[in-house]
Amino acid sequence: MKILLVYPKYPDTFWSFKHIMKMIAKKAAHPPLGLLTIAAMLPSEWDKKVVDMNVAPLDDRDITWADYVFISAMVVQRDSARQIITTCKELGTRVVAGGPLFTTERDEFDDVDHLVLDEAEVTLPPFLEDLNEGNPQHLYTSNERPDLTRTPVPLWSLINMKHYASMSIQYTRGCPFDCEFCDIVILNGREPRTKDTTQVLREMDSLYNHGWRGSVFIVDDNFIGNKKKLKSEMLPAIIKWQKEEKVPLSTFH
Repeated sequence: MKILLVYPKYPDTFWSFKHIMKMIAKKAAHPPLGLLTIAAMLPSEWDKKVVDMNVAPLDDRDITWADYVFISAMVVQRDSARQIITTCKELGTRVVAGGPLFTTERDEFDDVDHLVLDEAEVTLPPFLEDLNEGNPQHLYTSNERPDLTRTPVPLWSLINMKHYASMSIQYTRGCPFDCEFCDIVILNGREPRTKDTTQVLREMDSLYNHGWRGSVFIVDDNFIGNKKKLKSEMLPAIIKWQKEEKVPLSTFH
């Protein structure tokens, strides 16, 4: 099976950091962490490619190479995601979509072949099982909030780290607050769930072993949602790791 994982382009807004990237000789601020995590959940024997459209354009040959195109997008990437879907349909390649955009606006994307929504630790396995049996469904959704210890280390080998200003690690999902401008509660619930300390250290080891020596951005819903665990376990472990690897504390923030 050949899988193309595509991250849509951000519009030219403050958060795209588009014009700053040129000044620091980078192409994008952060890698497509969700897609790289999804890639690690797919069967290891499958061929996989990642195209981050914030780094490089999407070529029609990449789409026709693939048996399936996987798309994950945030709401702000809607226009680019729609264009990708249209191109895939024109070229006859089936689309699998998930992430915040499709989870919150699934009725707007009924033309997508397979919507694998909510949290992938729950909804991706049944899709893969159905796909293996030759009968994948249109919609996979669940209200279950998975244990994050089920989340694998992202497949960093699929990207060129030199294109990015920072790498990313997710430590928590969910937030106890209800800010009117945020949809985290809808997507990931009110109870902060955390990865184990050993998991985060494995992810840091993976980044280090892939040659990364720059900054790492914590992309949490609420980094201090579980303040006790953060202060008593996570931060001391990170400090110890940095001292052992002789990495300056300011590297990770």
